[in-house]
Amino acid sequence: MAGKTPKIVGGPGEVDAFLRKLSLTPAPASGKRGRLIFALDATMSRQPTWDRACHIQADMFREADAVGGLDIKLVFFRGYRECKASPWYGQSAPLTRAMTSIQCQGGYTQIARVLKRASKEAREAKVNALVYVGDSCEEEIDAVCAAAGELALSGVPAFMFQEGGDPYAQSVFREVARLTGGAWCPFDGDSAGQLRELLSAVAIFAAGGRKALSDYGNRQGGEVLRLAKLVAGG
Repeated sequence: MAGKTPKIVGGPGEVDAFLRKLSLTPAPASGKRGRLIFALDATMSRQPTWDRACHIQADMFREADAVGGLDIKLVFFRGYRECKASPWYGQSAPLTRAMTSIQCQGGYTQIARVLKRASKEAREAKVNALVYVGDSCEEEIDAVCAAAGELALSGVPAFMFQEGGDPYAQSVFREVARLTGGAWCPFDGDSAGQLRELLSAVAIFAAGGRKALSDYGNRQGGEVLRLAKLVAGG
């Protein structure tokens, strides 16, 4: 929203916790492109922010391409038990076309299916991180955590970005992050700019490691610079 300072709902403490978790994430082997799964809730409550997600993934690609490249797979769910995954994309344009062709539909969340799909991908080839963006959870926490345990065994940290303040979703997202060695970070409608920077930081670290993130932090300042400093000391 114009004129407002972007903010993370959980405050500086939650951002710091997110940054520390990211600082411990393994970077890709030298000379290899990073691989990141970008998972989205496409149920009806997400329709107002779907366009934002399209722009954010384009920014993630652009920043990551400058430091060695990133392959991204889109995973989304909507409607009645519809959960789909795109091919791996190495460029922003085809992924943007895929995302803009998706219409949000009413339905229940399917976070456990997303995590299981990520585990399957990681068994086939290394996946550096999972980014999930959603606002709610309508599944049993034990079922989601069981899927998160499988993902942890595959070595994939889940970075859970929560829009809004639903307390049950928060408890589930936090537990998924804890089990996988990832991080939870809340945001609201006024924090799109900061969300974009933090997601780009995850992408850059997955693509190029600590040095790339440090350079990006020096350019961007703010929360990303704080992240780069934490990583450098990690």
